[in-house]
Parts: sequence; structure tokens; C-alpha cells
Amino acid sequence: MPHTLKFQQVDVFSAAATQGNPLAVVCAADDLTDAQMAAFARWTNLSETTFLLRPTHPEADYRVRIFTTTRELPFAGHPTLGSCSVWLDNGGIPKGNEVVQQCAAGLVRIRRDGARLAFCAPPLLRSGPVEDQVLQRIVTGLGIQREQVVASQWADNGPGWVAVMLSSREQVLAIRPNYQALGGLNVGIVAPWSGPDAEADFEVRALTGDLGAEDPVTGSLNASLAQWLIPAGLAPSQYKARQGTVLGHRGEVSIEQIGEQIWVGGDVQKCISGEVTL
Repeated sequence: MPHTLKFQQVDVFSAAATQGNPLAVVCAADDLTDAQMAAFARWTNLSETTFLLRPTHPEADYRVRIFTTTRELPFAGHPTLGSCSVWLDNGGIPKGNEVVQQCAAGLVRIRRDGARLAFCAPPLLRSGPVEDQVLQRIVTGLGIQREQVVASQWADNGPGWVAVMLSSREQVLAIRPNYQALGGLNVGIVAPWSGPDAEADFEVRALTGDLGAEDPVTGSLNASLAQWLIPAGLAPSQYKARQGTVLGHRGEVSIEQIGEQIWVGGDVQKCISGEVTL
């Protein structure tokens, strides 16, 4: 039996529609099967599609399932902010001062600052030094020299991110990745902006080796980068990152450390609203 459900497509991490990272969101999806969710996510052909469901945890306001075109993710950043925005837009009322999202990775807190949303970065699943052989794969896949890598770190909060820092934004933007050489690694690249005309503090790129594509703006990567860079003294406790430049996007991610917690924020624009029949 077909299900006709409310549907929105939003643009996350951008002050203007079409400049961030798109997300498809299906509401009240409790009666859909795993196969229906996966099939719809493949059909949208977006980096992620999410499905809003009733929570099963007593502290959660809603539950979300996050699908790429090939697999389900335990957590992802721009789907978290986009799903929360759609939940609120469809009449969701949080139990407390913050919205609490339930996902496969656990509970994620989201706070509202006017129209802007920010999620509390979840704990890293993996951190620490990058093995020599893995770093060599990254260097080869990025087409750079080993000495261009200022620092590197595992920064995985679900999607498997491993991160490298280069010395300049220009180096980051010049990279033309060889996804075959990356061998399925999901690689985050970051470098500081410089000069009096800098529009952000860092430039970020997210290369999803498992999909062989670049993600326009990535909340999970920016979260894990902040959890690496700030404690290591490589970034201040509050900064702005730009992402998507090479793809013609203008994504903006705000990072703020409050106490021991790191918050990842951005704007969400509603682009499409209607119904979908599955």
C-alpha cells in the first residue's frame, strides 16, 4: 500500500538557497520499510536523504534515519541540521530548551540561535595519528608531496573521516583528487585563509572516497576537524569555515567551543515543500 507523506528539500550551511548542501527529508516515515527508505535515497541521488520518525528514547524529541545513495549512516552533520529544521517547520515542539535528536549514533543536542541551528559535536569514534601507509595513500590520492602535509589525524565520528592540514587555502583549492588512489578513504582537507580580505578562517574540502565524489558542505567533517584542531592549538575556540568553493558552492560553517563542547552551526534554507508517495 502506498504512503503519501510530507516532504521537504532544504539547503544546509548557506545563507542563500542553492549555495550549501541539499538534503531531502521525508516526514512521519514510521511505516516505511528499510528497503523503501534506501530506494528513495538512491532515487533522490543526493548525498543524504533523511526520514523523520517517532523517538524510542524518552529524552529525544524525534528520531532520524540517514541514508546515502549506497548505505545508512549512524550520524551526519548537514542531515542533522536540515532534519531538525524540517521537524520544527512541521510543528515540532522540543521538550526542553534544546532539541534532542535520536539517531543510530545516539542522542545529538541541537540549539537554536534565532533562525540558525547548531548541533553539539558527538564523540569521536576514532582519533589519533594516521598510519604511514594510510597517509601515503592520501598524499598519492591528492597529488601532493608528503612535506605539504602540516598535520594529520584520524577524525572519525561516523563516516570514517581521516583529515590532513595543508599550509594554504590555495593548496587546498588546487587539489584534483584521484579517488581510485584514495582506495575508499573519506578524506577531509583543511587549511587556513590568510590576508586582509579573508572571508573565513579556514577552507575545507571533503572527499568521499567510498562514493568517488566531493561533498559540498559537511557538518560531520567540520565537527571532527574542530575536535582535532582546537585542542591541538591549530585553531581558535571560535571560527568560521568555508567549503564547496571548488564545486561553485558557498557553504559557511560556524564553530564555537563552549566549555568542553563544540557546536557546529549553519543556516538552513527551505527550497521544496510538498508530498511524496512511496
